[in-house]
Amino acid sequence: MRRRDFLTFAGGLGAAWLAPTPVLAAARDLAGILPGGGGNYGNLLILIELKGGNDGLNTVIPYADAMYASLRPTIGIKREQVVQLDEHSGLHPEMRALLPMWQANELAIVQGVGYPQPNLSHFRSIEIWNTASRSDEYLRDGWLSRAFAEQAVPFGFDADGVIVGSAELGPLSGGARAVTLTNPAQFLRDASLASTNAAQVSNPALAHVLRVENDIVKAADGLRPRQGQYVLRTPMPQGAFGNVVKTALQVVAAADSPAGVPQPGRGVAVLRLTLNGFDTHQNQMGQQANLLRQLSQGMMALRAGLTELNRWQSTMIVTYAEFGRRPRENQSGGTDHGTVAPHFIAGGRVRGGLYGEAPRLDRLDGNGNLPFAVDFRDIYATVLQRWWGLNPQPVLGGAFKPLDVMRV
Repeated sequence: MRRRDFLTFAGGLGAAWLAPTPVLAAARDLAGILPGGGGNYGNLLILIELKGGNDGLNTVIPYADAMYASLRPTIGIKREQVVQLDEHSGLHPEMRALLPMWQANELAIVQGVGYPQPNLSHFRSIEIWNTASRSDEYLRDGWLSRAFAEQAVPFGFDADGVIVGSAELGPLSGGARAVTLTNPAQFLRDASLASTNAAQVSNPALAHVLRVENDIVKAADGLRPRQGQYVLRTPMPQGAFGNVVKTALQVVAAADSPAGVPQPGRGVAVLRLTLNGFDTHQNQMGQQANLLRQLSQGMMALRAGLTELNRWQSTMIVTYAEFGRRPRENQSGGTDHGTVAPHFIAGGRVRGGLYGEAPRLDRLDGNGNLPFAVDFRDIYATVLQRWWGLNPQPVLGGAFKPLDVMRV
């Protein structure tokens, strides 16, 4: 039976499982760490995809640069409205909710994130980000799947990753034990239909399918609401992304004790959340303001909920998108596909501040785009090496420099 057959099979259950459970030969400690092998998956990674390509210049605003107002006479944010971070840069006014995180030095802003020879197609560019490939390279597996192939997530975890707010596997495609929770209740109902009798059949292919089913049942059991489970008190933002954040925190809480204490060796290594709607070719002002408000409130709700669950110190939040948008506004009150954007890294052990390079509006290329300053794979190398203790080179296929964003 081919892998695609497994995909189809699993998709019918409302979950996507791309590979059987990895078998670990070595002993594990309670933190889920293989001795001497890295893989500190007790450190949770939360990825937030800003789907559509967020406009970075109206997110982290170079308000002191006179060229900013010149390039954006209509959609530019007025200097007096900017939430100033220093004498040059500031946040969109609808991101004011993030100020406590910034002031606590727990929010790193990496400016100028992109890659060489960028592709401005939505489909191809997000494929490059998901697989961590070069722009002229086509890889099948997501970068997280390759990481988990190098160093498996311990068997006691409910899954390698859980995807909330999207049906796309993204960086978890091609091998990770991943669950898509577009509808958690439906997932739990469907998972109850899976059988658990793999040991009773002799056909290897059928036995493999049944083992995949067993994994789904195991994940569902780990995520299923149960009597005595810890109930979060943190209030959640209204709206679709607020529901995504709420589901993500429920997944974290499901692995905790009834007192809300993390249980070593349980849970998931990755949560991927999606906030849709950043493809703002027209009428960008209101649309992006609404999205940035949802993002900021969602990140602060994650911080509050994870603090309540005693997980803020062991969580890193990273945003990403397929590309940024052009510095010059278009004639429809929006912005077109561009090259670079700032991204956020947040967490209780993150060393806040501005990283990378502020936008050089005086150095636009022949197409009116900004040059990149930080390769997006440097951020992935930060996750792999600094957060999980893995060697990033075999996963990323090259040497990329982790960012110095972690507290010692």
